[in-house]
Amino acid sequence: MTNNLIGTRINPASLTRRSFIAATAAGSAALALGGRAAFAADGDTLKVGFISPRTGPLGGFGETDGYVLELARKALTAGLQAGGKTWKVEILDRDTQSDPSRAGQLAKDLINNQGIDLMLVVSTPETINPVADACEAAGVPCLSTVMPWEAWYFGRGAKPGAPSPFKWTYHFGFGVGEFLKTYISQWNLIETNKKVGVMYPNDADGNAIRANLAPALSKAGFTIVDPGAYETGTTDFSAQIALFKQEGVEIFNSFPIPPDFAAFWRQAAQQGLTQQIKICQVAKTGLFPSDIESLGDLGVNISSAAYWHKAFPYKSSLTGVSGTELADGYEASSGKQWTQQLGASLSLLDAGFDALKASTDVKRKESVAKAISTLKTTTIAGKVDFTSGPVANVSPGPIIGTQWVKAQEGSKFALDYVVTENVTDPNVPVGIKLIPYNG
Repeated sequence: MTNNLIGTRINPASLTRRSFIAATAAGSAALALGGRAAFAADGDTLKVGFISPRTGPLGGFGETDGYVLELARKALTAGLQAGGKTWKVEILDRDTQSDPSRAGQLAKDLINNQGIDLMLVVSTPETINPVADACEAAGVPCLSTVMPWEAWYFGRGAKPGAPSPFKWTYHFGFGVGEFLKTYISQWNLIETNKKVGVMYPNDADGNAIRANLAPALSKAGFTIVDPGAYETGTTDFSAQIALFKQEGVEIFNSFPIPPDFAAFWRQAAQQGLTQQIKICQVAKTGLFPSDIESLGDLGVNISSAAYWHKAFPYKSSLTGVSGTELADGYEASSGKQWTQQLGASLSLLDAGFDALKASTDVKRKESVAKAISTLKTTTIAGKVDFTSGPVANVSPGPIIGTQWVKAQEGSKFALDYVVTENVTDPNVPVGIKLIPYNG
């Protein structure tokens, strides 16, 4: 629910003599405060758009956003100090319903009809790219996270070796390089034949991974068995399963949406493939407890990778909460198990408001964009530094090896999400040794 913090407008035509005097007196009293505790109706209000997929096939990514936004709004109750004054803040959050076309439409509405000063957008190319494109076209600063940066950068038309074509849009977080380091580290924890069956979808994520990650894994000594791109919504994976069985793959890797992986993995169990898999490494779907629990026993020991975990040793620059406090607070409030998206979405708010505080003029979009381009800060998910990225407009971030294991007796939840390796951020403590999928 969007929290409306804009001051009430007064229609002069509707004022009686008595109400006019009262309104004038109230205005004079506010001016007498010298701006210390009073905001102008519109001129002192910052509008920040926040777009995420809270329903639909990608709804797991936005499931915790209501809680995170509530924390952010509470932290901003007294306003935001920037440029020597206090600004009232209105966060306008919108749900894409997992529809890329709707994401673009929502962005244009926030830009053209709501007059936002900054756009924040989170989770998957289907959400981020259409929003970023709308902001780039309109000249509105935009900050995003939670998708491979290559799918954001090259997927939107940037060319390798060429200057960045983007002036207004910026992205932070993991890329193919982080996946490569993590997967090599994770997969070498268990002895396998190093044959990897991959299922990469025909979308921005899948195409970026196939073009960049798969060749790098091959150079690292893994044999990639790729049956080719599949279309989202595929219901019959018999051909892929037969190939993986024939080739004797012992590692499986995919970047699917939840319905596609559920269909594939159940068929893989029925047709005997899961019996030979030692490591099932799933991105995008393997992130959230609801998606894994829906698989029943087939979800136990699935490996994943986390762009945030409650074990991360950092605090939110906006709210001051730690990872454990964030996770525990969400579980107490919702009755549901914490997810890694809690810290990811909060890190976006951390970075976005740190950029606004660093801007010399938050009402000039050029100033806000410049503040993002030079931003160096630490969020609840770790360091954000746009001055040392692999390319302009990008700040890299960690992704760490994880696994879903049976929870200890007495736990409120069926599974625990544990850290198994930390090569991309050694500050994150390892929780357990990786267990073979059929271990």
